Amino acid sequence: MRRLPPLRALEAFIRVVRLGSARSAATELGLSPSALSRRISNLESFTGRKLFSRSGQTMRLTDEGRAFYDAVAPHLESLAAAVETQSENLQLMRLRLGVMPLFGTQRLFPRLIELRKAHPRLHLDIDTGPHLIDRVGDTLDAAITLTHRPDSSLYSVQLDHNTVHAIASAQLVEEIGENPGIDVLSQQTFLLHTDMVMSFDAWKAALGLEKLQPAAIDHYDSGQIILEAAAQGMGIAMMHDDHLNRINDPRLARIFDKQIESPYSYWFVCRPADLAARPVRIFHDWIVNAGL
Repeated sequence: MRRLPPLRALEAFIRVVRLGSARSAATELGLSPSALSRRISNLESFTGRKLFSRSGQTMRLTDEGRAFYDAVAPHLESLAAAVETQSENLQLMRLRLGVMPLFGTQRLFPRLIELRKAHPRLHLDIDTGPHLIDRVGDTLDAAITLTHRPDSSLYSVQLDHNTVHAIASAQLVEEIGENPGIDVLSQQTFLLHTDMVMSFDAWKAALGLEKLQPAAIDHYDSGQIILEAAAQGMGIAMMHDDHLNRINDPRLARIFDKQIESPYSYWFVCRPADLAARPVRIFHDWIVNAGL
């Protein structure tokens, strides 16, 4: 059998890379900074590679360190998963996850069985309430949220890119035409999602309709409900192309067939320190690679 690297040193290395801070990694592992540094040095001696450059108490990952992490990290996750499936003593892992309702119904839940099969001991408590980002680290371990850009103090991964569209009932589109002028649009009610208010201005600017003042603007806090309101002829909804494509509702149609970049994207967010927690890490790695 080949000689194994010092596992505690490997754990220290992985924690530093994932948390982005030697101090945070030392705190998570209950080590002093000097003890953490010794573990990293032991791993560097074992591999013969300089994994970090050091300046005072700051440690920066080198190119060799990045290559080592990319090669080793997936195997460590596989090892942990293998031990997890063979152990009768491990308790259930629980993740408190905040999710936007439309993302949950259209993209997450149709694929969750894959995660359950891969990690049967991981269970999710789902929260679709408001202010998801504000509750990460308090009542939530992590969240999938629609935002312009998450708080820089949080760890975040962008899950998609979107274009924004004006969506209305097919009947309304037929009445006003696919390319209505500002005079026609000014007589309409527009429906805005409370988490996507900048979409309307982005859409108007891209079409040269900055002076558009609609008859009314109604606000909704649910993507599913705003699309149903549009389908019922209640107004013109500003939503993403992905929302329309996935709902596949023949009652709905686009106004203006133009690709307009949305100010908003779906993001996975958690506290940097929580990324080291196994439930958060398992879900993070799955959703980043799932291509939902």
